[in-house]
Amino acid sequence: MAILDILEFPDPRLRRIAKPVDAVGESEKALAESMIETMYDARGIGLASIQVNDDRRVFVMDVSDGHNDPMVFFNPEILERSGEQVCEEGCLSIPGVTADVQRADRVRVRALNLAGESFELEIDGLAAVCIQHEIDHLDGKVFFDRLSPLKRRMLQKRYQKQRQTVQ
Repeated sequence: MAILDILEFPDPRLRRIAKPVDAVGESEKALAESMIETMYDARGIGLASIQVNDDRRVFVMDVSDGHNDPMVFFNPEILERSGEQVCEEGCLSIPGVTADVQRADRVRVRALNLAGESFELEIDGLAAVCIQHEIDHLDGKVFFDRLSPLKRRMLQKRYQKQRQTVQ
């Protein structure tokens, strides 16, 4: 597989809405495997296809302690949300910036796995945050969109300044 380039904010391609996968074939499996490799290489816990400039509706994540239990979600949809939590989120497409984001504490999600089989998962904590974050990407959103306008402007300015000093 291959390490893929990760798009960085404010790249307009991050605002695209992913298209459902008709079937999980060899091309989709190869994409998922490359996304897993890219996520590990970038030291992330989740990665959506939109972030690697692919508009198929898929994301990968691994929130395991050993960072050795990747999960693949094709055509994910959240069926239920409950509770609330605030979690400090970062993003591979917005490196070096984190913010407290309010999300549901528990979600029930339905998706297709690598074998193309439908599954449902009820999950809480960090995994629930990761699922919501990655589905936001598939819907053309970044975590900045979940912040108050004031906090969003402040972080965007900080991020732009940080990018200018790196370049």
